[in-house]
Amino acid sequence: MRLRLGGRMFATQHAITRKMMRSVLVPVAGLLFFSALSFGQTCSLEGDVKGEDGLPLKGALVKIDRTDIKGAYKVKTDKKGHYFHAGLPIGTYNITIEVDGKDVDTLSNVKAHPGDPIANNFDLSAKKKANEAMQKQVDAGQMPVEAERSMTPAQKAALEKSIKERQAQMSKNKALNDAFNAGRELLTAKDYPGALEKFKAAAEMDPKQHVIWGNMADAYSGQAGKTTGDEQTKAYEGAFDAYKKAIELKPDDAAYHNNYGLLLARAKKFDEAKAELQSAAALDPPGAGKYFFNLGAVLVNGGNYGQAEEAFKQAIAADPTYADAHYQYGVALMAKATTTADGKVVPPPGTVEAFQKYLELKPDGKDAEAAKGMLAAVGSNVSTSYQNPDAKKKNPPPAKKK
Repeated sequence: MRLRLGGRMFATQHAITRKMMRSVLVPVAGLLFFSALSFGQTCSLEGDVKGEDGLPLKGALVKIDRTDIKGAYKVKTDKKGHYFHAGLPIGTYNITIEVDGKDVDTLSNVKAHPGDPIANNFDLSAKKKANEAMQKQVDAGQMPVEAERSMTPAQKAALEKSIKERQAQMSKNKALNDAFNAGRELLTAKDYPGALEKFKAAAEMDPKQHVIWGNMADAYSGQAGKTTGDEQTKAYEGAFDAYKKAIELKPDDAAYHNNYGLLLARAKKFDEAKAELQSAAALDPPGAGKYFFNLGAVLVNGGNYGQAEEAFKQAIAADPTYADAHYQYGVALMAKATTTADGKVVPPPGTVEAFQKYLELKPDGKDAEAAKGMLAAVGSNVSTSYQNPDAKKKNPPPAKKK
């Protein structure tokens, strides 16, 4: 009986245990089913992107990075500038727009949830305007209020450093501009020592400004024209050095080569002068006639008619309508004219043609009478046949009666 009773007791306890397990397992299974259902839910993100021109931006890369756990997704905008990404896990994201390989705008801590997505739009034109406004404040040495509110301490410290550097640069630029402008005023007034003092101060502040060295060279050149002896030599050397520095900083400026060449010619360094003026002509082909004419004029003033003749010839080749070059070419040739035993002047070939061309191009020019006199001196009787081609237009003959 005890054994049987014990068996019943054992059987009864076993049944109770199984019943209890069933009652416990049912809620657990329900819990597992609910968790699986929650994990399977997804959401989507979308929005419109406008470019800096305010128009829909096609093909922009939209980078969607989850912040609560690791996850990164990408999509591009369509032709209407719209982006849409479905199947995203519920969570928090940063959305970044990338254009031409550069991140241009970001929305942070965007909450993604089930249901219809909330539009997360980007307007790069508005951002550009805001950035320009902020940059103006930074350029003016001010901390933008909007930037200060949105920055991390490290970003704020970096911007403050940039602003201090900008303020220092502005102060330097003001001093630089003041010195340069004062030098320009003194140069215009032909106060060459005063101008040199200001330009040297400006060059110490910023030695990379070619315009400072160019004006310094002009001041030295002016000083050389007012002095003699060792003082003049020193002024020439200062001008040469300043022009070399200006040309080193801006080698493609034909004006520097032209002015340097003329100064070299004044100092009777004709070969170097010719090289500089040829460089000017190569850099500025439309102005080549002017550069060679300048060289010829300096050479004539120095009594070097042989090289002047060649320079004027090059000026004519560069610009056949350059009337003054034709006249000066004729003058240079006349320097080589000979006189026969009976007193007749015999000019080199091309002399008569040069004066005739001048009169053809400038019949009323300032050297017209001199050209006619030259032609008369060599026995040409065509010099008086030229007249202003516009004369008839200014004084038309009376209309004939019908």
